[in-house]
Amino acid sequence: MHQKGRTILTIIALSIGIALLIVMLAAGQGLKGLVMSQLDIYNPNTIDIEVKVPGKGSVSSASAMATGNNITTFKNKDVDAIAKLPNVKSLFAFVTGQEVFKYKDANQTVIIYGYGAGAADMQKLDMTSGRFYTRDEEDGLAEVVVLGSKLKENLFGDQEAVGQNVYVKGIPFRVVGVLKSQGGGGFMDMDSISYIPAETMQKKILGTDYVMGALVEVIDPNKINDTKADMQYLMEERHNITDPDKDDFQITTMAEARDMINTILNGITLLLVALTFISLIVGGVGITNIMYVSVIERTFEIGLRRAVGAKRQDILLQFLSESVILTFIGGVFGILVGSLIAFLIYYVAVSFGLAWTFSVSLSSIVLSLAFSSVLGLGFGVFPARKAAELDPITALKRD
Repeated sequence: MHQKGRTILTIIALSIGIALLIVMLAAGQGLKGLVMSQLDIYNPNTIDIEVKVPGKGSVSSASAMATGNNITTFKNKDVDAIAKLPNVKSLFAFVTGQEVFKYKDANQTVIIYGYGAGAADMQKLDMTSGRFYTRDEEDGLAEVVVLGSKLKENLFGDQEAVGQNVYVKGIPFRVVGVLKSQGGGGFMDMDSISYIPAETMQKKILGTDYVMGALVEVIDPNKINDTKADMQYLMEERHNITDPDKDDFQITTMAEARDMINTILNGITLLLVALTFISLIVGGVGITNIMYVSVIERTFEIGLRRAVGAKRQDILLQFLSESVILTFIGGVFGILVGSLIAFLIYYVAVSFGLAWTFSVSLSSIVLSLAFSSVLGLGFGVFPARKAAELDPITALKRD
């Protein structure tokens, strides 16, 4: 209390580290909720198969394209063969591309998902108007399109889009449906994309006969791993692959995908928390400094207490408790400030349409308070020992 300014600055330094810890833990949970919410659109009883670069481990079709490797070995006939496996209920193949959509004077570059008609049943693709295209339209190479909600607004404004034509590469595509807003799709704006039948995309837009992957729904979820093994054997046999390390495809169940992403996100959170500990250690060094200065300034007080009967243990506990009190107060303020910042991040994310979650868990609060107290003990013990070891006669001579 005698050195209020110095004490307050020490508490603030520690509060910043604790606040960062709370923010990082909350941001990690928010990011996990955002990514996992995107996986929720997929049926949990599904298996994803995508092309990959042979011999490159788990490199998906998107990664392969990003590195300039366009894998063309996954043909439509492979998709038909997978559909005949005994535990396969339904499936749809997919390709992607990007083209300019034109409607009257409005032009917009749009990411196109060439999805099979089964996508409407296997994913949560709810409509605000119209419908999703049918399997007959896909088989007939119909020129139909489903628009994301934001794409519809950009092209048509407030007027009705269903029944109108948009032009893609000079070809008129009839709008048959408009999707409900999917709430800002994390790493991609899912409300600004479009869907057209996969084979229409292949034949009339891309001029290809291969796909990037397929999503397979199983009949019996208990046999999903057996179905995955059947798909592995079938694809290796059709592609004449004898060494699994040379597979030009990868197969992942939705449960495996969730576990993989969860592990990655937890690793990122731990890395951020580890970096935050650096600022906490800096705050701990500040605690050590202020306690050393306190010992020097209060040498006469220590000598007086020892002269009237205080033991070394009493002096040690006195200075240790002061250190712990400082760090505990810093921890409380840090939790309050960190929670406020975490809420502001949540508010901004939600205002941008992201499926962010606000989470300041009890475990993170307990961890912060416990760590701040341990920090006080750890960095306060050396100054406290120095105070306890002072000779009372020498200390009383100090003015």
